[in-house]
Amino acid sequence: MSEERRLEKDALRAKWDERYTQTDRVPSPAMVLADNLHLLPPAGKALDLACGLGANALFLVGQGMETTAWDLSPVAIKGLEARAKACGLPVRAEVRDVQLHPPAAGTFDVVVVSHFLDRDLMPAIAAALRPGGLLFYQTFTREAVTDCGPSNPAFRLETNELLRLAGRLVIRVYREEGLLGDTSHGTRDVAMLIAQRPSES
Repeated sequence: MSEERRLEKDALRAKWDERYTQTDRVPSPAMVLADNLHLLPPAGKALDLACGLGANALFLVGQGMETTAWDLSPVAIKGLEARAKACGLPVRAEVRDVQLHPPAAGTFDVVVVSHFLDRDLMPAIAAALRPGGLLFYQTFTREAVTDCGPSNPAFRLETNELLRLAGRLVIRVYREEGLLGDTSHGTRDVAMLIAQRPSES
């Protein structure tokens, strides 16, 4: 890694460490996951990638999934470990730069990504699924009703971009309402996708 790249990573880690230090409130699990609980397999290995405070990881392990959670921020991982221990939930939490160390191919039955976008990482995320495995993905779009989410449009999805990023995965659920209709109702600011790796014959 170049010195410039290392400094960028250090600054990014410090930014998220500070943000996670300033809150002890664990958010709810991503809507794409909580609203589609019935699609989860009854058992298997799950990954909460770029997990932040670990709401998705805690939710997954509560559903009986063998759950791993990765994040760049040591503060986030330490907090997740403490919450998991207090709840008696066996989450495997690890400080990990997923851009440098993406998941290995064919290792997870479920991968959840929420409020994180690295377009270059998408092929590795899809490849990390076992045959029949599911990707639950939710993040911010450029068509937005509120100012929630990143201010830099590079970290927001273009219209229908998440569908394109899914590549050869089979789309099972997709939602992106944009600015259509009465924007005071519905699910705004985000795109949500559940996609499945085809089973090998």
